[in-house]
Amino acid sequence: MHPGLWIGKTGLESQQTEVAVISNNIANASTVGYKKGRAVFEDLMYQTINQPGGVSSQNTSLPNGLMLGAGSKVTATQKSFSQGKMITTKEVFDVMIDGHGFFKVQLPNGDTAYTRSGQFTKDSTGQLVMPGNGFLVLPGITVPEDATSVTISPQGAISVKIAGQAAEQEIGLFEIADFINPSGLQPIGGNMYVETSASGNPIEGTAALDGFGSIRQGSLETSNVNVAEELVNLIQSQRVYEMNAKVIAAVDQMLSFVNQTI
Repeated sequence: MHPGLWIGKTGLESQQTEVAVISNNIANASTVGYKKGRAVFEDLMYQTINQPGGVSSQNTSLPNGLMLGAGSKVTATQKSFSQGKMITTKEVFDVMIDGHGFFKVQLPNGDTAYTRSGQFTKDSTGQLVMPGNGFLVLPGITVPEDATSVTISPQGAISVKIAGQAAEQEIGLFEIADFINPSGLQPIGGNMYVETSASGNPIEGTAALDGFGSIRQGSLETSNVNVAEELVNLIQSQRVYEMNAKVIAAVDQMLSFVNQTI
């Protein structure tokens, strides 16, 4: 097989993956707390025909080698955890982390997941849960039925005012965690991530203290996807895909010419 065919094939596959990543970013441009991804490319192994610095004669060496690449591949998809923009909703249980950190959520199997989406609500028992799946927001905060107002401080302390009582009553504190390498977290859907050996163990702390972001009530963090930037990347990937396809077509024409001529 002509090496150009294989190289063009790897280019097509790489750009297909790139388009898939871009498509996912665009699809989640309105997803609360979503963090955009990007494809990480790498060139493949090289066939070394002449080694750079090799001896070309008794007193000279090759200043440049002759090495043929084998194409490209996507080796990873990397998440960008830059801060998304803030939108004000004025909903009592809409909260966002302004800075570093993740909210903690309990999965059905008892494991802990982490999320940047603070779009919470109450279930039938008054506990704070995620609206899309009902997963419990840790540490398990229950809002009394007779609460007339709920206040959440920048440190994540939740206080309620009970009918007939003058003073507010604190009912819980949001648990916040962060990671040495957030890009190493594994996304599992539902705006959630789970830790891996690459992310490191969670570092727990209090919001607005020790480098953690502060909590803002009545606000949400939007996706950090820049749609205009993604469209530019999409056009670029489309053009690169077309060029790889043209390379394959050109090599095919060359081989056809040889077959017909010889």
